[in-house]
Formats: sequence, structure tokens, C-alpha cells
Amino acid sequence: MILLEGPYVSDFLKQTIENYQIPVIDTSFSAKILNEKEHQLISTADAVKRIERNPEQLIYTNSENSIHWVEQHLPFTSFPEKINLFKNKVRFRELLQDKYPEYFFQGIPFHELSTADISGFTFPFIIKPAVGFFSMGVYKVDKLEEWPNIVEKITEEVNVVQGLYPKEVFDSTEFIAEECIDGTEYAIDCYYNADGKPVLLNIMKHLFSSDKDMSDRVYITSKEIILSNLDSMGDFLKEMGVSAGVRNFAAHVEVRIDGDGRIVPIEVNPMRFGGWCTTPDLAWYAHGFNIYEYFLTQKEPDWNQLLTNKDGQVFSVVVLDNSTGKEGKQIPEFDYDRLLKNFEKPLELRKVDYRSYPLFGFVFAQTKSNQMEELTRILKSDLSEYILN
Repeated sequence: MILLEGPYVSDFLKQTIENYQIPVIDTSFSAKILNEKEHQLISTADAVKRIERNPEQLIYTNSENSIHWVEQHLPFTSFPEKINLFKNKVRFRELLQDKYPEYFFQGIPFHELSTADISGFTFPFIIKPAVGFFSMGVYKVDKLEEWPNIVEKITEEVNVVQGLYPKEVFDSTEFIAEECIDGTEYAIDCYYNADGKPVLLNIMKHLFSSDKDMSDRVYITSKEIILSNLDSMGDFLKEMGVSAGVRNFAAHVEVRIDGDGRIVPIEVNPMRFGGWCTTPDLAWYAHGFNIYEYFLTQKEPDWNQLLTNKDGQVFSVVVLDNSTGKEGKQIPEFDYDRLLKNFEKPLELRKVDYRSYPLFGFVFAQTKSNQMEELTRILKSDLSEYILN
């Protein structure tokens, strides 16, 4: 079954629900966006009874805004405990501490950031909310002298985004300082089956404009990215799954691979794939299969077949986060048409109410691997060039 919550449900996910007649838990949000006559809506009481009768019941959520529902209605399952284990980055680091004994991390309450003594920390390090979403409140600290300015930026950002998401999704009360891992960053959509075996559904490379860039602007996937990482990522996920004890569980995992080829986890987002229906829908464009369906029916991708004739093609999702320096309410209009002209083959544009959320939308695109300039250009843009006065 599927548990839908805001802020966004893509047409592709809605169509998936309709095509496969997937039961959707009846909430105020799902009732508002789905036609009851066309979709199988089930009450909260019915959903709970189904899970009580069948503890192996598979549940997918499109948004971490649904975490509160899970904690409130499914306390008899392992879901709340696993959610807390993964969402709280301090607990997650403690879980894996024996496998990464030299990895530095430390929790810091938000109200103590300005007075914290970080002189003994390992530089550079990353500071971010212990419970966070996207790249909100995430900064790299290269040297001690930068700390006061970064704390000021964090405070300003928290004031802007506080209230946009439930505390289970973004909680500014505690931050984590952790070692900065040099290397290439990847995001993985996967699930653990009934036996705890990890099944990889997509691997994406996270592109950055510089070593200071902590944004989620561009993620790409390709035949080369999948095949060169499939085995090693599978081994890593298997080991992590054993430590966490997860089964029948969807996850969006972020890792870095350092210069020695060691995979170091960054975070795990529980019970879902990429937020705002981004990376799961990217898999459809890139690889031609529906990862929502694969999870809910426990299918495994045949990568050799799926990647046939995909040489030289790169597929991307571009997150148009508002990096203009202006609040959305101060922006009269955003020129989406001009932005799309910068892509040789845009596949889909998703607009977002940028006056309510700190982003303009998302672009899915297909690019030749030897012509990546369009992605480099959008990666470095602060998007102010697309503001219409």
C-alpha cells in the first residue's frame, strides 16, 4: 500500500497507483488529490488491520511528512524505530561506529552553535541538522575563522524554512558536526526484501559546482554509473542492512566513495525514494522501468537488458533551488521558458510554488555524455538570470 503526503505527488506516481490499483491510505491529503472513484482508498483503521494481519505488508511513502502518521498508527511495527534510527543522523552514526571507528562526529544543540568550542574538531567538517531534508542548513567548515559566519547563515536559513516541514522531517533543535569525506557522492534508490536482501533500483551521481557546494542541484545516472558501482554498492547495502536489521523496507541512501574506494554512508532516508518524486521518476526516464512497482511487487531489475543501447546517454534531475539571494515572495516571475532553452533535450518541467517553498521546480533532462556543458552551466548558476522584473 501507499501512504501519500504533501508537499507533492507527481503525475507519474498517480498514474502508477491507478494502473496497478495500489491501495492508498485515506488521509486528508490523499483524498484531496485522488479521485475516490478511480483509486482504491482504504481507511486508516483498515490499513492498520491489514498490517496487523500481515506484518510483511509493504508500505511506500512519497514524503517524510507521513512519518507522524506512521508513528501514531503503527507503533506495533518496526517502522517507527527504523525511521528514527535513520532520520536521526547522530543515532545513525552511532549504529555504524564500529565499522567506521575513526570517523569523527559530534551532536551540537542548535542553541549552543554560537558558543560551541570547535577548536578541537577535525577540519574540514560538515555541519547540518541531525534531522534534515534536502540540503537545508548544511554547510562545510574549512577553518575555525569561518564558524561565526556559518552559524549566522544557519540561523537565517532555519528562520526561513522552519515550519515548512514537520519536525519529523526537519528539526533544527540539534545539529551534527561530522567529518568531511573527500570523494564522489552518490544517491541510491533501493529496497530490502523479505529476506533482508538489498535490491538496487537506481544509482545517481551527485554533481557539485565546487568543494564548498552543499546543494542538491544536479543528480545524474547512466549506464556507466550503474554498471561501475552495482556490485560494490550492493555489498555495502547488504552490510548496512544487517547492522540495521531492515526487511521489506524502501530507502534512499546517500554515500561517498573516497580515494581508496571505500564507501562511507552519509544518510538514509526511510520508507521512500528521492523526495518530491524526483529520483524514482528519473529511473523511468533513464532506465524505462517503474521502481514504485518493482518495490511493491518485489521485482528485481535486469540491468543488462535495461541498459542495452544506453551508451553515451546521461539522464539528470535538476533541482531548481532558490539560490538567487531573494525570498520567493520578492520574485515577481520566473522565466521557465528561457531556462528550458538551455537544455538540448528537456524531458519534463515541474513547477513549484516558489513563494511557498525555497525552490522553483525540477527539470528532467537527457544529455549526451560528451556534451555536459548544459549541466555544468545550470550547476553553477544562482538562477537570478531567470528572474523577470
